[in-house]
Amino acid sequence: MTEALVDEAMKKSGLVWIALPDGSRPRPAWHVWHGGAAYVLTGGAGEQPLPGLPEADRVTVIVRSKDKGGRLVSWRAAVGEVASGTEEWDEVAPLLFKERLNARPQPDETVEEGVPYSPVPRWAREAYLMRLTPTGLYPEGPGEYEPYSAVRPVPNPAVNATRKPFMLGGKRRKADL
Repeated sequence: MTEALVDEAMKKSGLVWIALPDGSRPRPAWHVWHGGAAYVLTGGAGEQPLPGLPEADRVTVIVRSKDKGGRLVSWRAAVGEVASGTEEWDEVAPLLFKERLNARPQPDETVEEGVPYSPVPRWAREAYLMRLTPTGLYPEGPGEYEPYSAVRPVPNPAVNATRKPFMLGGKRRKADL
């Protein structure tokens, strides 16, 4: 039952939280679920920071519910790197690019006019493609207490702090009682 729940939840979720072995707060990571494993990209310029993931043997993956946003299931994963140039890399990297919402060239990259941009060559040089394979251990299932549910997100350079907009001539609204 739990294996089927993990498979279905991972297919529907584009974002998971990864609890790294260093004991820090879980970090969000976009992924691709393919062939019974989650593939995550980390490292390199402009990619999601997951420090310690390439060196880890095992991590805990926390899957959120797509409709409610709360934790659905947690599972332990064996971590392995996918080397660039292998058949697995050639199969998974295009899938990751397809799921990547905001892939833009870095300032040092040149892009030929009329040719669609692909970050896959840069990923092969700079980033780590990690495979997270379920081990069959499920520390917490649906409805169990999850201490990460009230944790604030880890500060990220991709997020910018902005001020609240100023409204000229606007009236203050009374608080709802």
